[in-house]
Amino acid sequence: MHVELKTVIFIRMFSDDIWRAVVGRTRLDYNSSYESEFTVFSFRMVDNKYIFQMSGIKNHSQKRQLLQGIRKLGGVYIGGSVYNESTTHLIVQNALASEKFLAACAGGKWIVTPGFILDSVNQKVWLPEASYELNLTAQTPETPNPLKTWRERVSNGIVSGAFQGWVALIDIDDPASRSVFVRILKAGRAVVFTDWPTSCAVTHVLTKNTSKDKGEKCRIPHYSVSYVAKRLFGHVCSELNWSCNLESFNEEESCEMDIEAAAVIDSSMDVTDDLSQKELENMLKEYIITMEQRQKMLLTVPEFHSYYTPNLPVQIPAVDFSNVQSLVECTFFPQALEEILGSLQPGVMPPALLLQQLMHHALHGDAKPLYLSTFITVLHSILRNNPTWGSPGHTKYFLQILQCPECKGGLWSLLETSFRVCLASKPTCHSLPSPASTELFRLHCNLQEFFLRLFQLELHAASAGRSPGRSRASVLYSTFWNMWEKSTLTSRAVQQLSKLLIKTVLWAFNSTQEWKLGMSVTLQETLCVVVEFWAQEHSPLNSSLVEKGFKDLAEHMAILCQDLHGDVLKELIPALRSARLRMFTVDAIYRNICCSRGLILSSEPLCLLKIVSTYLKALGNLCDRGPVRTLKGPTDRFEINQPSTSSAAHVPGSEAVKDSAGSLGSGRETVPRGYHRVNAAGETLLHRACKKNQVEMLLCILSVPGTDVNIKDHAGWTPLHEACNHGSTECVQALLKHCPNLQLGSQVQGVSPLHDALLNQHTHIAKMLLQSGGSPLLRLRDSEGQTPLDLVSLEPLREELLRCAEEGDKALAAPCLEVQDLPFIETCSCVLSCLFLTYLQEQHVPTYQTPLTPLDLSPAVCRRLIRLRSDELTSTWGDSRAVTLAEDLRTVLSLEQYVSQVSPALRRCHGDQTRLFMQLLDDLQAEGAALISGQSDFDKF
Repeated sequence: MHVELKTVIFIRMFSDDIWRAVVGRTRLDYNSSYESEFTVFSFRMVDNKYIFQMSGIKNHSQKRQLLQGIRKLGGVYIGGSVYNESTTHLIVQNALASEKFLAACAGGKWIVTPGFILDSVNQKVWLPEASYELNLTAQTPETPNPLKTWRERVSNGIVSGAFQGWVALIDIDDPASRSVFVRILKAGRAVVFTDWPTSCAVTHVLTKNTSKDKGEKCRIPHYSVSYVAKRLFGHVCSELNWSCNLESFNEEESCEMDIEAAAVIDSSMDVTDDLSQKELENMLKEYIITMEQRQKMLLTVPEFHSYYTPNLPVQIPAVDFSNVQSLVECTFFPQALEEILGSLQPGVMPPALLLQQLMHHALHGDAKPLYLSTFITVLHSILRNNPTWGSPGHTKYFLQILQCPECKGGLWSLLETSFRVCLASKPTCHSLPSPASTELFRLHCNLQEFFLRLFQLELHAASAGRSPGRSRASVLYSTFWNMWEKSTLTSRAVQQLSKLLIKTVLWAFNSTQEWKLGMSVTLQETLCVVVEFWAQEHSPLNSSLVEKGFKDLAEHMAILCQDLHGDVLKELIPALRSARLRMFTVDAIYRNICCSRGLILSSEPLCLLKIVSTYLKALGNLCDRGPVRTLKGPTDRFEINQPSTSSAAHVPGSEAVKDSAGSLGSGRETVPRGYHRVNAAGETLLHRACKKNQVEMLLCILSVPGTDVNIKDHAGWTPLHEACNHGSTECVQALLKHCPNLQLGSQVQGVSPLHDALLNQHTHIAKMLLQSGGSPLLRLRDSEGQTPLDLVSLEPLREELLRCAEEGDKALAAPCLEVQDLPFIETCSCVLSCLFLTYLQEQHVPTYQTPLTPLDLSPAVCRRLIRLRSDELTSTWGDSRAVTLAEDLRTVLSLEQYVSQVSPALRRCHGDQTRLFMQLLDDLQAEGAALISGQSDFDKF
């Protein structure tokens, strides 16, 4: 069997023993002996990612084991005592005052413990490095790890190295020590001299004798070599006490200067505004801490604690429930409930089996309304007298009684079944009375509210610190996460809960029945409590894990929302009670909308600048997109689609399309033969037509309403990928002409259609793509980090491609004067407004709507913020949250330059949502201008 993986492999020598591979596409035969060849190629391919050095490991047996592991996994080891620039990973057991350690940190390389190699060997694959990265601040989790900070700054392109911008003179007499510091500084991308240069100005002089007379050059700041460590590790350096070690590199003599003296000498490097800059950072950090504490207090309800905190007696009385058991056996269920209700007191818990029998009667029998109401009262009374937080025994008890009496599938199975019964949706855990009576509906709604109250109480206890270290011994945690899912927010139960929420919003949409609306609110609050509880559990340990969890769940929910009508979407988004989840979900939805309409958005993290520049510009570009015709409704209906499933518009200007459009009214449709057939590789008729350059067949396929022009095969390739790969010029031209929602930036392992065209030397297709998509296509990177221009070696061709990109940019920048699809733009404006407001709330960006803000934004502070540079913030501030807030405040203060570039079509649009969004931007812009001038109403609230 032959399968087209379509991989063309270009290999070039990167160094003596390091190979870089750019993976395109070629054919492989499954019957051939490709497996061993591919294994060798895989090892070669990862060599450039895993190049190791070691430092401080003296045990020969351990070193031999590490070397064997590196070679077994296809890595490369570089020996010797000198740091090598090509190193990607340094293995150490602890922090060292060594050349390799300092140079690796300055160069932003991974510094990991031996466990990274040993565990990777056990798993037979390279594991993620993050959990093995050496942490210098493990004892103070609130302090950023400087090794991680420098690595992320270098990898994100913020700086090229820790000493970027330095022009350093090494004034050390000993040649060996001088060479060490030359290599360390060069690893951090400093310009280094060993003699006074005549061509450029020196910014730093590093010496071991700062009292040495320098004559006329004494005006140049002189620093002890200890400043190298202080620059890299900040205040953590004092805890490492490396001053002596650094002073005595390769020397026998001991050091005479202590760390305090070094700090005094090094302080002369600080520029005039560094002190105020530090004060500004501390002010923002204090503000963030205060706002986070306020936000956390919103999760607590003081009345809960007083009402659900029983006064336990010294000795819990023993209650005999044998009489109740007899009543149940005689089917006197109401009397049994009355007996239990009268026996309840703090510490008393009826037998779990007894309550299961009573629940079975409530769910399946012909119970009267009074019985159902009494049953819910009993559950609340048991919870009030026996709260679950801080008590594993009570938690286990509630997990036993709160499950389906027949299936015993746990609490989530019962809760899911309860929601599905109300929705008349299947499957349920087992067959239930159908149709459900009004009393049974009321029982399920009350049961859902009881579950919500239980979860709220546990969240309150976790937020108030009343169950320290025991959050995982809770009903909520046991319900939604098993032992294998504890580190991810998107567990199976949480995904099902989010799916039920969206289904319930659709079900209750436009309903006037109070119980339906109440059930929708219960689901919204339940999801909020669940995600906030998980965040409370993991935030103190790993904030990046929490952010990733929210983003993953947001992407999942965005996929579930892809086919929702705009009116439903306007109801659902504001209904997400968790601000953090709402922010990431709305962001994912908006990106999917833009991608489904053929817009390419940059991939930088979400920030206020991205919203008011990239996203706002994208909204203006969407104004000239007409309505999308689908099989699900009339032409004024639009879909919010996932990028991989977006529907193509009908083809204007094509005769085939005109015939098809005309045939819709007469009830006749022309569907090409094989339209619904998919081969073993997942390729549709559209894929095959583009591969063979069958342009007439392509136009015929596109004329079918609802055709997805961006459909992907099993490997992820779109029809446009196929046309670019095979040089089908006419098909590419037809797709660009007739498909306004064509996704030019779709990538498979980083390979975009433009990459495909250039890899296969189809330069004429590459030019057409750039003339249509502009320069954003040139910023796309493949899995090796290469842009399309990196694949072009001829300078004339590179210049020609850049000219084509400029033509595309000019075409895209042409202002749109009228909105072509008002309902669609109204939905997009609603989504963007919600994202804008939620971001301001979640990131604590103060506005005129933030009363009694503890942040002082005087005109002097505002002017100081405006003068700050982004690279200056990221390189000198240690708290990433303070950096983000400072960047957002700078955006608020300079909002005019972005608002002034709003598309004329948006300004002239009369839709309510669009006008509201424009007003929000204008208000925030006016507030920023008032802050600078000192005329803000900030302090009047």
